[in-house]
Amino acid sequence: MRPQDLIEKKRDGKELTRDEIAFLIRGYTRDEIPDYQMAAWLMAGFLRGLTDAETVALVEEMLYSGDVLTHDHIALPKVDKHSTGGVGDKTSLVIAPMAAACGVAVPMISGRALAHTGGTLDKLEAIPGFRTNLSLAEFKDVLARHGLALIGQTKEIAPADRKLYALRDVTATVPSRQFICASIMSKKLAEGIDGLVLDVKTGNGAFMREFEDSLKLAEALVAIGRRMGKRVTALITDMNQPLGRWVGNAVETLESIEMLQGNLEGDFAELCLDLAAQMILVGGLETDLEKARQQSRDAITSGAAMEKFKAVIEAQGGDPRVCDDPKLLPQATKQQIIPAAHSGFVAAIETDEIGRIVMEWGGGRRRLEDKIDYSVGLYIHAKLGDEVKTGEPLVTAYFNDESKLEEMQSRLQNAYRIEAARPQPEALIKAVL
Repeated sequence: MRPQDLIEKKRDGKELTRDEIAFLIRGYTRDEIPDYQMAAWLMAGFLRGLTDAETVALVEEMLYSGDVLTHDHIALPKVDKHSTGGVGDKTSLVIAPMAAACGVAVPMISGRALAHTGGTLDKLEAIPGFRTNLSLAEFKDVLARHGLALIGQTKEIAPADRKLYALRDVTATVPSRQFICASIMSKKLAEGIDGLVLDVKTGNGAFMREFEDSLKLAEALVAIGRRMGKRVTALITDMNQPLGRWVGNAVETLESIEMLQGNLEGDFAELCLDLAAQMILVGGLETDLEKARQQSRDAITSGAAMEKFKAVIEAQGGDPRVCDDPKLLPQATKQQIIPAAHSGFVAAIETDEIGRIVMEWGGGRRRLEDKIDYSVGLYIHAKLGDEVKTGEPLVTAYFNDESKLEEMQSRLQNAYRIEAARPQPEALIKAVL
C-alpha cells in the first residue's frame, strides 16, 4: 500500500478497508508516514466522512496502538467522564473528586486545549507544581490511594490518538464526528474503566453546532462503548454560551475550587451535580437519579470532595494551598471591563468567538510549540436572557498583552447580540441516552 493511494481513495469518497485503515494508523504511529500525508488524509476524511465500518476500524486501531490498562487491584467501580469540548467547561476538576468521594474510582486521562475549547490538563497545570505527566505506574498508584488520578496521555496509551489529536488541532480537522468519536473512545477504553459518562456539547460553542449532529455523535459513542462491553451514558448539553462565569485556565480552576468550597449556584454547578450523579449510576452504586444527585451534593457540602481534590493535587506534585488561597494561581497584571454598547436583553453569544479570544490573547495555542499564559481569562457578567443597560459590564478581561486590548474589546462586544425582547431560555441538559 501507498499513503497517497489511500488519500486519493478517501478524497474520491470511497470506503477504506480495515487493512487500509490499519496501514495508515500503524504507519503514522511508527513515524513511517509523515505529518503532511496524514494531514491530507485527515482533510479528505473530514470532507468526505467515514463510514460506520471505517470508524470502528479507526477506534480499534487507535485503541490497540498502545497499552490497555486494567485495575483489578481496585475493588471500586471504575468510571470516567468525558466532554466533547466547550468554552468554560471545567467540570472534570469538580466531578472527579465528587464521584471519588461517593465511592467511584475515577481513572481520568484528559486532553489539552483543542481549537477554541479549553483543556482539562491546561487548567490543572495552572496549579503550581501539578504534574499531569505521571507514568502509568504512578497513575495506578495515585488511583489506588485516592480513588482518582488526573493525567494526560502517556506514550503507552493510544499513541496513535496522541499524534492525531495534535495534528487535527493545527489542520482544521477537529469538528468531524468520526474523528471525535475515535479520539474519545480510543483513550477512554484504554483507561481500564467499567463505565463512562459522556457530556456531548451542542450549540455555537461546540464542535457539533446542531442538535441532530450532537445526537448522532452521542449515539455513535454510546454504541461503540457498549459494543466493547462498557456501561455508557451520554448527556447532550447546551453550549450556546460559556458554562459558568469564567473562561481561561487559572480562572476556571478558581471557579472549580469555589464550587468545591460550596458554591452550588448557576449552570456550572447544575451540570456538575448531574454528571457526578450519572457516574454514580453507571458505577452501580445507586439506581435512583435523585438519590445520586443528593449524594453528589452531599460530597460538596460535607467537604469530602474538596478533601479528595486537595489529596490528588498533593499526590501529583501540586500545591494544595491553592484551595484555600486562590491567589497562588497565576494572576494577570491587567484587567478591563467590556461594556454593553446599548441596552436590551442578551439574545445570543458567539461562544466559539469567546473561546478564540482567550486562546489568541495567550490562553491557548495557535501552534503545537506555543506556551500558554495560564493567567489570561474572561469573567462573563452577562449571560443569555440577562438584561443589560448601556455601559454596564458584559465581560471583564484579565490579560497581560495590552497591545491586543483594542482588538479584543471590539471582538467581545461584537460577540454579544443584544435585542429588545428577552429570549426564551434553553434547557441545559437537552437529552440523556
